[in-house]
Amino acid sequence: MNKPNLLISECLCGVCCRYDGDHNQIDRLEELKDIYNLIPICPEVMGGLSTPRPPAERVGNLVKTENGIDVTEQFQRGAAFALQIAIDRKCMRALLKAKSPSCGYGEIYDGTFTRTLVNGIGVTSELLLQHDISIYTEKNVQDLIMQNSDD
Repeated sequence: MNKPNLLISECLCGVCCRYDGDHNQIDRLEELKDIYNLIPICPEVMGGLSTPRPPAERVGNLVKTENGIDVTEQFQRGAAFALQIAIDRKCMRALLKAKSPSCGYGEIYDGTFTRTLVNGIGVTSELLLQHDISIYTEKNVQDLIMQNSDD
């Protein structure tokens, strides 16, 4: 039986691509590898942003850095690349970084750079959802693992 493909944030795989040059490797990565073919992506880097880079937060439809630079275009470009990879690789699910202005799902930072969370989703998550790709974050990896066992 073929394993399904899973789009996954590179930082969750241990790749140092976060804005601060670090990663967010998850504990259950090996378990996920047993269940899925992992397709790692970093929309922010794919959109043309460097690592490290100034922190950015989403404000409405815009994404701005802490010093006010509009990086919306890079975030949108990265989201489009991520979507194309998901379509090409037939990924019906994505495991993305919670709270991120790109990958966040359910809650994101509010754009004030005070670590205040609000209901919302990142640019990439929003685009993937528009194409019926289910979004999970590191906060509900167990649901993703159980979802596959139900298929």
